[in-house]
Amino acid sequence: MPSPNRIATRLLSAVLLLLAAAASAQAQDSIATKTLQDLQPKLVAWRRDIHQHPELGEQEVRTAKLVADHLRGLGLPVRTGVGKTGVVAVLKGGRPGPRIALRADMDALPVTEQTGLPFASKVKTEYRGQSVGVMHACGHDAHVAILMGVAQALVAAKDELAGEVMFVFQPAEEGPPVAGQAFGAALMLQEGVFEDFKPDAVFGLHVWAGLPVGAVGYRSGPLMAAADEWMLTVRGKQTHGSRPWDGVDPITLGAQILLGTQSMIARQVNIASSPVVLTAGQFQSGVRFNIIPDEATLVGTLRTFDPAVREDVIARFRRIADDYAHASEGGAELQVVNNAPATINQPALAQRVRPSLEKAVGAGNMVEMPLVTVAEDFSQFANTVPGFYFFVGSTSAGIDPATAPINHSPQFLLDEQALETGSRAMLQVALDYLASP
Repeated sequence: MPSPNRIATRLLSAVLLLLAAAASAQAQDSIATKTLQDLQPKLVAWRRDIHQHPELGEQEVRTAKLVADHLRGLGLPVRTGVGKTGVVAVLKGGRPGPRIALRADMDALPVTEQTGLPFASKVKTEYRGQSVGVMHACGHDAHVAILMGVAQALVAAKDELAGEVMFVFQPAEEGPPVAGQAFGAALMLQEGVFEDFKPDAVFGLHVWAGLPVGAVGYRSGPLMAAADEWMLTVRGKQTHGSRPWDGVDPITLGAQILLGTQSMIARQVNIASSPVVLTAGQFQSGVRFNIIPDEATLVGTLRTFDPAVREDVIARFRRIADDYAHASEGGAELQVVNNAPATINQPALAQRVRPSLEKAVGAGNMVEMPLVTVAEDFSQFANTVPGFYFFVGSTSAGIDPATAPINHSPQFLLDEQALETGSRAMLQVALDYLASP
């Protein structure tokens, strides 16, 4: 049995180690926080530069170079071309500890900007065969600037840092140039982004017009919906518009199927238990006013939060299409492509992260989010390792977030104070997770 003196010595050593660890954590927090505060003008400059030069998914060549050059300038080893245009770098702290990944998406949208900003986008390009404007209408320019700043702050504190941090700058969150292809987070995972470096947790954020600037939105469990892109091909029989009985009208048949799906959602699915949205965004058919065409195509989206509900709704949709087509002596084929699973914040991780967010922005600025029917392919990462995703308010004081132009609007207007809020929150989450045993 150890002597009392030896026990006392061991206890003293343990206390000294804890005090040293606490002092080291405090030092890293101070260095990183001060560095990030000094960087805020740079975050604004980076965001404006990226905003003025937006690039669609898998075309983020200029943005990727800006990011890669910045990370190399910080002395980090950088991988480029991951998931076509993604950029990845790993920071190793001065002491052993956990591994985490921080993710930002880089792509813009096929939207013509209408903000009137002095640095507004004037970029034009082609998207799926159509000439379009290009705009950071979702705020990914802010996400890139925030993570560039957080990376620099963590590098400044690396000697005191326990653990390792992967910075993931992801392309094509909004989807691929051609529907049905692997893209974004899923493609980065296919190409092994987490193979050699598997994080203990992954974190991401999104600026959000539905919250006032200074606020942070969080939720434990399901947060954002799964997103499926569906295409319904309806086949009929062409005939003269004055003699519909000689043919099969795919336009009427397509309308009947679409209305049938809405009745199905309203009367067959328990949306009180798990919300479901099924929307058609395109209905294309015919070339002339007095010709009933051979074919019609409907394209839309399905949003769900529960995988079992998703499978049930798709099966019912397919059955409705088949039955209506059979009754009309036509044909119908439904194709469904999942672009993103539901984003679910692991409850244990959410509980661990909440104090960090409160420390960064104040408990009074925390907002518990409802279920959000938009989708995010961050869920691909969070289905691989535990994940947590949060929202950062971006609507200026004096503007009602409920009526402000929402993300994806050509008038989406980000208050740049969100850059400070978002970067401070993300940095605190990273520091606290790394400092915890």
